[in-house]
Formats: sequence, C-alpha cells, structure tokens
Amino acid sequence: MNTHFSVTIRVWRQNGPDEPGEMVPYKVNDISPDMSFLEMLDVLNEDLIRQDKHPITVESDCREGICGCCGLVVDGLVHGPDEHSTVCQLHMRRFKDGDVITVEPWRVKAFPIIKDLAVDRSALDRIIQAGGYVSVNTGAAPDANSIPVNKDAAEESMDSAACIGCGACVASCTNGAAMLFTGAKISQLALLPQGAPERQTRALSMVAAMDGEKFGNCTNEYECEAVCPKDIKVSNIARMNREFLLANFFSKH
Repeated sequence: MNTHFSVTIRVWRQNGPDEPGEMVPYKVNDISPDMSFLEMLDVLNEDLIRQDKHPITVESDCREGICGCCGLVVDGLVHGPDEHSTVCQLHMRRFKDGDVITVEPWRVKAFPIIKDLAVDRSALDRIIQAGGYVSVNTGAAPDANSIPVNKDAAEESMDSAACIGCGACVASCTNGAAMLFTGAKISQLALLPQGAPERQTRALSMVAAMDGEKFGNCTNEYECEAVCPKDIKVSNIARMNREFLLANFFSKH
C-alpha cells in the first residue's frame, strides 16, 4: 500500500534583512511519513533547483536535536507541534495528505532575518562572550576529584548546561526575552565551585549584554519553558535575578 502523500507548504521568502518578504505556497509530493520535516524541505528544494528557482534558505547542522540551528515556526508553533523537541526531530507522520503547513522564521527583533527561514542569532553568542565562561590557566587537565562538587549542584548545573541556544525561548516569548537562555548559562557556572571567582562579574556582564541586545523582559508567561527542547526550567531565571541583585549590591559596597 502506498503511504506517501502530498502537502502544501506556505513558506516565508525574503531575500535579505532589508528586503520585503511574503508567504509563497509550494506543493510537495511523494512525502514519506518517515521523513523528518527538514528532509521534506530538502525534497522541496531539490524540486525548486530542477525548476531553476532559488531554493529555500534554512539553517540546520546536526539533525539530531543537539545543535539548535533548525529553529522554525511551524503552523504558529515554535519548533512545531511536538513538545520539547526541535524541527529536525519533527516527522511528517504528524501531518496528513492535503495539509497546508505554514513555515516562518523566528519573529524576533534581536534575530534579524538573513534570508528566508534563516535568522541571525549571534546576539546569543555575544551574551556568552560577555561572561559565559571560566578563566583558568592552561596546561594539563586537573584530576577529576581534585575539586569537590556537591552531587545535587552538579546535576542541577548539568540540567542548565543542556541549553542548546536555539532561541526557541526568545521566539515564543511575547516580549522577545532571552532570560531563560541567559539564566541557564549563568546558572550552569554559578552552581559550580569553578565558576565562583567570576560569579559577580559574570552576572553583571551577561545581563548587561542581554539588555544591550534589546531583548525584552520576562513577565512570567512560562512560554519559554513550554517550548524549550531541553526542558530548561524558569527557576534559572530566578537564579539569574538573584545572582544579578547580589552582584549589583556588592559592586556598590
């Protein structure tokens, strides 16, 4: 029995950040339910190339849900209808023959569109560059047990470090806030003794960088946690706020 089917994809096409854009419909045939969403876009792009048309620009890399590149809005849902997953993990079995699927890029001021579905998320990189690291002397790696780390703190730090920086939290937030991302990156180091020496400067610098990139502020809608592929918790935002307030207090005394 032939289980292949066809869908219509309404895709946002835009030649550059300063160019006007529009939704363009495309019919995609012979889709297998086992295809990932990105594989379906590959099929569409191959058809466009054969017709001497420009393929759709879409960013992807690992296609395993670990790199955070493939951020899209599918039918109005950040990363699509599957919970806590990325677009590359979305399969066409979630759709049926004749469906009309709308595909858009992240709609965030801090993430300007590069072309079509690809956006510039380097604002997140600049937040990391502001303090999301520890400064250590180079040389041989220390023994694994040379620095005692509380087990609960280590596990909580690892949970925060699971953030892949995809920007889904920003895209889902009504204010375009990057506080879940920034909170996770501050938390993963604040919970460990290795992050203690730069704890105060890290919080001040990363929050300042976040504000400088014109991200919005959190209003506790919890949309960010709901769409995060790695289920990062909003408790990281609370920890970021505590870290920032303490650092700000001690910097003035």
